[in-house]
Amino acid sequence: MIDFVDEVRIWIKAGDGGNGCVAFRREKFVPKGGPSGGNGGRGGSVYFRASANTKTLREFYYHRHFKAESGKPGEGNNRTGADGKDLVLNVPPGTVVVEIREGNREVVLADLEQEGTEILAAKGGRGGRGNATFKSSINQTPRIATPGEPGEEKFIKLELKLIAEVGIIGCPNAGKSTLLSKISHARPKIADYPFTTVSPNLGVVELGKGRQFIAADIPGLIEGASAGAGLGIKFLRHIERTKILVHLVDLSLPDVQSRYYNIRDELGRYNEKLLDKPEIIVGTKIDIPGSRNNVPELKKIEGRIFLISCITGEGIKNLLEEIWRHLKGS
Repeated sequence: MIDFVDEVRIWIKAGDGGNGCVAFRREKFVPKGGPSGGNGGRGGSVYFRASANTKTLREFYYHRHFKAESGKPGEGNNRTGADGKDLVLNVPPGTVVVEIREGNREVVLADLEQEGTEILAAKGGRGGRGNATFKSSINQTPRIATPGEPGEEKFIKLELKLIAEVGIIGCPNAGKSTLLSKISHARPKIADYPFTTVSPNLGVVELGKGRQFIAADIPGLIEGASAGAGLGIKFLRHIERTKILVHLVDLSLPDVQSRYYNIRDELGRYNEKLLDKPEIIVGTKIDIPGSRNNVPELKKIEGRIFLISCITGEGIKNLLEEIWRHLKGS
C-alpha cells in the first residue's frame, strides 16, 4: 500500500445543467392555459480546497475520476429544477493545481498554500430555459425549450510541495530522520542503511517562549538525483518552499567535501534558486570514533558550520538557536 503520494493526475467533470421544460397550464376553467415550463437547474461545480486534515494526495492515487452532480430538469407550473451539488475536493496545504491542456501544455490554476484557500476548477453548466421564458406578444404558446449546458471537464495534475520553514537535506543515512526525531515529536522510520526515508517527514520544533518552526527531512539525495536517480528527484520539490536549508554531512565517512558539493550540484541542476537559500552546514555523528578527524576538511567549506551528535545531544541546542536566528531575520 502506498502511504505518501505527492503528485497525481486526475480527471474532473462539473455537472451538466438541467434541461428546460415544455409544459402548459392545464387548469379547470382555463382551456387555453399559457406556457408553464420551468428552467433547468445549474450543474454543480468542482472546487479544490486546502485542508490541514489532509496530509497526502493518496486518495487521488486510487480514485482518479471525479464528477459533480448535474442539475435537475425544469418542471411544469414554472418550477425550476434543483441545482446540482458542488463537489469540493480537499487537498493538503501546499498543493499546486495544474490544468493539462491540449498538447500536454500545463497551466497553473492555483497554488493552495494556506489552509482554507480554494479554487473553482471546473464550472457547472447553466440550466436550459423552459418554454415559459419564450412567451412573447408574437408567440403566446411557445413549444420550445433549451437543453442544459455541459459542465466543464478537465485533466488536472496535483503536485504537493510541503510547507516547511526548514528543510533538512544530505546524503542517504546522514542522520536527517534521527535529527528530526530528536528535535520534534515526529517519529520517522530510522535504520542504519540508505533510503530508510521514502517520504518526507514533518515535525514541529518547540524552542520555548512561544518559539516554534516546522522542519522537514528530505529523503536522501544522491549524485544524479535531479535527473531521476534514486529517490531524490521525487522529493526535490519539497525543498522549494523552505526558508532555510540545514545540510547534514556525515563525519564518520571519508570525502566530506565531495559529498557536500555533490548535493549542492544536484540542488542547482534542479532549480538554481535553491542555491540562494540560506544554508547551515552541520557535521553529524561527531560521537563516532574518528569523526573529529574529518572536521578540518568540513571547515574548509565556506559557511557557518555546526557539529552535532544526535546520540549525546552535543551541539543540537546551539544549532536550533542558529536556525531560529535565521528564521527571525528572514
